[in-house]
Amino acid sequence: MLDLMSKYRSNIQQSFKIKKLEHQLVRAQNYAQWQHIASELDQCTDAMAWKHDLQSPYFNAEVILSRLNALKQHRTQHHISAVIHLLREGLSYDIANICHPMLFSVTRLGTKQVIEEYVAEVSECLRYIHLLPDSEMSFIKKQQFFETCQTAYGQPALMFSGGATLGLFHSGVCKALKEQDLLPNVLSGSSAGAVMAALLGTIDANNLDLLTQSENLFSDVFQFKSFRMLLKEPTGFTSNEALKKFLIAHLGDLTFSEAYEKSGLHLNIAVAPYDATQKPQLLNQYTSPDVLIWSAVLASCAVPILFAPIKLLAKRYDGQHVAFLGDTQWVDGSVRSDFPQEKMARLYNMNYSIASQANPHVVPFMQTDVERYRQDLLSWPERIVRQQGKLLAKGVMDFTRERVAAVPQMRRLLDHGYGIVDQHYYGDINIIGQYSLRHYRYLLQNPSAEIFKELQKEGERATWPKLSMIEMYARVGKTIEHIMDDLKRQQYMS
Repeated sequence: MLDLMSKYRSNIQQSFKIKKLEHQLVRAQNYAQWQHIASELDQCTDAMAWKHDLQSPYFNAEVILSRLNALKQHRTQHHISAVIHLLREGLSYDIANICHPMLFSVTRLGTKQVIEEYVAEVSECLRYIHLLPDSEMSFIKKQQFFETCQTAYGQPALMFSGGATLGLFHSGVCKALKEQDLLPNVLSGSSAGAVMAALLGTIDANNLDLLTQSENLFSDVFQFKSFRMLLKEPTGFTSNEALKKFLIAHLGDLTFSEAYEKSGLHLNIAVAPYDATQKPQLLNQYTSPDVLIWSAVLASCAVPILFAPIKLLAKRYDGQHVAFLGDTQWVDGSVRSDFPQEKMARLYNMNYSIASQANPHVVPFMQTDVERYRQDLLSWPERIVRQQGKLLAKGVMDFTRERVAAVPQMRRLLDHGYGIVDQHYYGDINIIGQYSLRHYRYLLQNPSAEIFKELQKEGERATWPKLSMIEMYARVGKTIEHIMDDLKRQQYMS
């Protein structure tokens, strides 16, 4: 009886401690604090037992354990050719499905112990090859080997959604990623996300802190028209003059090719033709090297009804600004291509994507990884309702579009609506805003320092739980990147 009472009392204390830690976790002020509390929570729950258990339906533990032991053995026994063979054989961030999202849904930090050890061992083997003396592997062969590794492994991309004022959420995502050296070199943005991506993609790497710490940076981006101004200029509810001045002041007259030379980051801006029968376009240093970035961002922010459509400008060989693709008018890229993953995958050898989602019409319908990947019978009704609901909405819009073809404005509005419903709004890793009614009021307000601070902190807090997952995805790629940088330095100095 005493044992039962003691056990009951212990369970009550444990439950109280867990609730207290969960409360503290939500209010953590920085990642180090969040990480410490998350680690304590994992220790207090069954998460650690799961972490050390090899069994899981989501990855092939036998393959990983076998490769881990083989790599360790060959590295410690100095079998260079065997190490190289094993590395080449399985150089993928998701080998044996080790990056399945469900493997990061139990513990708050990290994943299965065997996966963490395997990723660490692959990185150690890469450094081992890098540090081999020239007598055992020449500098040229090292260069060739790691260039092949970089191509085989690929690189990540960070995609920023639209969201108007709520797009300030993206600044917190950037801040959290940059502090952990996890900011990808490939960026895309549409609408408000285009502002964030363009500022990142045109700034010198040493000045990135100015972007995420300047509270007044976005205060003049969006300005709603007064009623009198709206009667005078009925082309949109928001003035694009304030946004245009802001963009020119911060982006200058840089083109996509010039921005890449300056920052070394691959910048992509999604825009859509005002004529919805034409396909959306992804602007970057490959597809539109001479387009002025400020005009691309202005076009991507031209939400139909809210803003008037925009004509893109390009810098000609003599420095003159000329129209891009004639008289084509462009609008918000998020209407048709919020996350242009397929196009970026072809251009940049992309292996996985990080999606920062702040769109107010999308966030309420987004699911967590557990909700998306659960396979139990109870998940089927919701899955069916979601799929059928989307098909029904598309069908109704399709039917209506055909019957209002004689009214171009109505047809165009329905075309854009169809594009919104038809999109896929998930990346491989998703950082999603959590909205209340208060957030929707921000959509009708000009950004202020207080709103900026609040939304940036929300972006940080939404990113912290994803950092260990992102780090696991990125560790091998980062190791290859750092080795390649070192090899380039050695070549430059010789």
